[in-house]
Amino acid sequence: MPSYNSRFAMRNLFKQSLPYLIVFLVLQFALRVMFAFESWSNIEPSGLFTLLSAFGKGLIYDIPVFGVITSIMALYFIIRPISWAGSRKDLITRTIMFSIFVYVMLFTFCAEILFWQEFEARFNFIAVDYLVYTREVIGNIRESYPITLILSILAAITVSVTFVYYRKFKEAPAMLLSIRAKYFFCAVIMTSFFIYNLDSSKESFNNRYINEIGKNGFFELFSAFQKNELDFERFYITANSEEVLHLLQKKLGILEPGSSPIERLVPARDASKPSRKHNIVIITVESLSAEYLSAFGNTNNLTPYLNKLVGDSLLFTNLHATGTRTVYGLAAITLSMPPLPGNSIVRRPNNANLFSLGSVLNNQGYVSKFIYGGYGYFDNMNAFFSANGYEIIDRSNLSADEVTFANIWGVCDEDLLNKVLKEGDKAHAENKPFFNMVMTTSNHRPYTYPEGKIDIPSGKGRDGGVKYTDYAIGQFIKQAHEKPWFDNTIFVIVADHTAGSAGKNELNPEKYLIPLIIYAPKIAEPGIYSNLASQIDVAPTVLGYLNFAYNSKFYGEDLLQQNPERVFISNYQKVAYLNNENMVILKPGKKASYYKHDNHGEWSESGADEKLLLDALSFYQNANNWRVWSAVQP
Repeated sequence: MPSYNSRFAMRNLFKQSLPYLIVFLVLQFALRVMFAFESWSNIEPSGLFTLLSAFGKGLIYDIPVFGVITSIMALYFIIRPISWAGSRKDLITRTIMFSIFVYVMLFTFCAEILFWQEFEARFNFIAVDYLVYTREVIGNIRESYPITLILSILAAITVSVTFVYYRKFKEAPAMLLSIRAKYFFCAVIMTSFFIYNLDSSKESFNNRYINEIGKNGFFELFSAFQKNELDFERFYITANSEEVLHLLQKKLGILEPGSSPIERLVPARDASKPSRKHNIVIITVESLSAEYLSAFGNTNNLTPYLNKLVGDSLLFTNLHATGTRTVYGLAAITLSMPPLPGNSIVRRPNNANLFSLGSVLNNQGYVSKFIYGGYGYFDNMNAFFSANGYEIIDRSNLSADEVTFANIWGVCDEDLLNKVLKEGDKAHAENKPFFNMVMTTSNHRPYTYPEGKIDIPSGKGRDGGVKYTDYAIGQFIKQAHEKPWFDNTIFVIVADHTAGSAGKNELNPEKYLIPLIIYAPKIAEPGIYSNLASQIDVAPTVLGYLNFAYNSKFYGEDLLQQNPERVFISNYQKVAYLNNENMVILKPGKKASYYKHDNHGEWSESGADEKLLLDALSFYQNANNWRVWSAVQP
């Protein structure tokens, strides 16, 4: 019987894990190098030393994450019979295990690259959602990238690396089970301790890109699963509840609250005139950043129709999206509520029977519909809207002859908007005022659409997606002009979010700028509204045109009556409140950072501002009560 000692066991365990460790660390290092080169223009001022520090910080995450990933495979070495050590069965088993590990690591490596190209960030809540909605995500990848070629290359690399492993690590000396188990369980305990105590939300650098480079994608994915919904009062700075409620009520002009602390009577915009039941069509455009329109400085003529429409519309030039995904925009427009940290209310449980734009209009005899070109189970959209009084029209409601083109996300915007026309005709024939909440899909990767409509070939990038959507909206408005309900309809065109919100700082307000166009030739005076405004102000502003009084539980205001000049923006765990000069960002761990808008148009860090913090908390801390305060009787 050979003699076993701890030093021999340690050397053997290290030798068995070394190839795994090398592959893992090399790929993590390569990712950080690639991200650094791709984002160099945004991180260069921070200096090379800061970037190297981020690489060092990344290693702190990599080692325990590696321990977790390999712990399952390490079980083999625990249960392997001593007689198997070094045998052909042992070698084949270890080689298969290693090849699976390499392929999975390479696949994740590519996934992180694609995710960074789209969102300029490590895995986060979006990646979590992508794991849930595999049909759309896998379809999107297949339509956007040469997936067969990519997987084949990964397989070839895996075979090459595995061959080296097979040649270099044939030997696997035997160890007593007691020794193997002791080191395995010690490693599991130590790894679990580090993973539990690591917190990637503690950012070490001022530059957002460097902070992202220093993270580990696997850890961020695990963290996102845990922090799907964050209770504001538990994780964020709070103030005296009575003080912040009184401040909010003062801001909203609430003198005598109704059934809810935020309920108040909103008077008609012009009491000298009668109320009107104008039809409302809100077209929420996927990823329509303000920068795509010529009114905001674009010179590439990507939105020729919207550029023309602006002259006959009321254009809001300083309106900001609340979040970075469609469900955040839909919640802001529908519920007129500040963004909450974590998942959008659209995707949260117990989100039925809330006070919304639809509930106000339904009480006035309207027919409210949510019309979407894809399958609305995605992101829980159908469940949310149907639970809040909307009739659902999605891809499953379109007949074969109504679909001329579709990709993984849904029918093309022309087909979608043609369906909106039909729904308008249907409601008009029934002599009912209608509200159609429309969500487009064409301006989304893979950016495919019917050929021959615009001068950019299908599938060539976002510019084509923007221009095709603009074309589809142009055709829609042109056909709507011929409808008997046109003169009595308010058309609202607004983005759900921008094409990208990443920037150097934690949150960059300029990256959240979206257009809002209100077009109604017989109803709305054209012009420009340039004051600071939020996506949560869309609903009360549109309702103002109907000129009736209603009891409101909205946090937003009618921009043509009030002038709030404040904005709410968010990015999953961080929420911000800003005015024209100052911004406060609230973060988990009950932390806050402050910024000031300088003379050069940049946001730079500044000292604490107690008044600004209380202004922010008056909205965010109170909005945490949304399930009760914004509820309506079913």
